[in-house]
Amino acid sequence: MVGGVTLPASALPQPARLADIAGQAGVSEATVSRVLNGKPGVAAGTRQRVLAALDILGYERPVRLRQRSAGLVGLVIPELTNPIFPAFAQVIEQTLAGYGYTPVLCTQSPGGATEDELVDQLVERGVTGIVFMSGLHADTSADPSRYARLAGQGVPFVLINGFNDRVKAPFVSPDDAAASRIAVRHLRALGHRRIGLAVGPQRFVPVRRKVAGFEGEIEEQRERALAAGEPPVDGVVRHTLFSVEGGQAATAALLDAGCTGVVCGSDMMALGAVRAARQRGLTVPDDCSVIGFDDSQLIAFTDPPLTTVRQPVTAMANAAVNALLEEVGGNPAQHTEFVFQPELVVRGSTAVAPG
Repeated sequence: MVGGVTLPASALPQPARLADIAGQAGVSEATVSRVLNGKPGVAAGTRQRVLAALDILGYERPVRLRQRSAGLVGLVIPELTNPIFPAFAQVIEQTLAGYGYTPVLCTQSPGGATEDELVDQLVERGVTGIVFMSGLHADTSADPSRYARLAGQGVPFVLINGFNDRVKAPFVSPDDAAASRIAVRHLRALGHRRIGLAVGPQRFVPVRRKVAGFEGEIEEQRERALAAGEPPVDGVVRHTLFSVEGGQAATAALLDAGCTGVVCGSDMMALGAVRAARQRGLTVPDDCSVIGFDDSQLIAFTDPPLTTVRQPVTAMANAAVNALLEEVGGNPAQHTEFVFQPELVVRGSTAVAPG
């Protein structure tokens, strides 16, 4: 019994307590009691926080509080094999559900439906809005007019990763240039003087930004070394596919170029970098240091645990949902880019430069 409302025992791993729900929602126990008993006098946003707290804690919502969906919201992502995309999807879907919306996950796959086909299907089903994750908006070779057509159909949307100034919509991105700079500084602090960057194809906006940050930081480090009379600092960039195999191929070339530290455009590529080093009989991190990007799940448990630059997934996902719901509510969010700062997470794949 919670505030006079009985919750099914099968839904509760332990007796539900008002204090637990109140603590999760950040409200008083009295407010929780009013929400659970369907009493008036509680702001809509506060009510949703309490309901979301029930979901997060694993408590089944009382029957009287189960509401009809506020509408369908599409989430279009490139794939599920890279764990960073399911991580974003989970937070976005959970946040949407907390506001009463039903998320519809649409995943592209080789030989499957294209982004345009998925969008057409969502529009036909009358979606309230769409969240795009690393879609064609991030590809400089793609025609951005598809998004203008979508806006013309009255469908609000928000885009994550890959700013395009020709698309009038809210964008949410990590600071890709800062991510490269952070990684290079870490390797320089460990004494690495020849550093490689393994990233995806040049046509993608996040890739261009990572390269710009990398080259800018390498140049600054080079000037500092020269001014201090220290050995020179150099950087090498290799473009490849966003995959384990791509990271492996690019790292092989970077090792041939004499790099002792490798910065990768994703955690999956970093795993390929570790494989490439081991195939040559090298040890990570003693002979070659490797840094990933994303900090996706399980990366802390690889061999060795991967040093990586963490995307602020929860903050970015929540910002994207909030911007979309502002658009849906008739209060358009600023049509600009909201940039979030990444964070270096040091683990076991980086060490002092060899020699």
